[in-house]
Amino acid sequence: MKKRPLSKRPTWDEYFLEVADLVSRRSTCLRRRVGAVLVKGKKILATGYNGAPSGLKHCVDVGCIREKLRIPSGQRHELCRGLHAEQNVILQAALYGVSTEASTLYLTNQPCSICAKMLINAGIREIVISDGYPDEMALRFMREAKIKIRKA
Repeated sequence: MKKRPLSKRPTWDEYFLEVADLVSRRSTCLRRRVGAVLVKGKKILATGYNGAPSGLKHCVDVGCIREKLRIPSGQRHELCRGLHAEQNVILQAALYGVSTEASTLYLTNQPCSICAKMLINAGIREIVISDGYPDEMALRFMREAKIKIRKA
């Protein structure tokens, strides 16, 4: 392996957001690739990306019903065959018996209102995002629940 010159180390936010970006590249969504990294004590607990549930055909293979119906971003989530990255990161933690309480979630995009409610009940205390999402209700929910959300 070729040694690279020592450069400025990324901050923890930069590091975990870059991991979230890498995770997002596994997404099979035709509209938006989202990655999530759940962290506690500077340790990665679980990762998730948006896509169809395990064993089901992916949107890249069968198409996107929301695209076909021209549904705007942020609306009619129930028509999507995929899970959001936030949902998948919580499910991965649950599947392997990892507590999400008092953790920090790094995301490539702001959560929607459905995911915000799940993150509140999962006990996540801070969310760090690299990009927004058109869902003001989600932001209100998180403020009310006293979840710190910030863009890095």
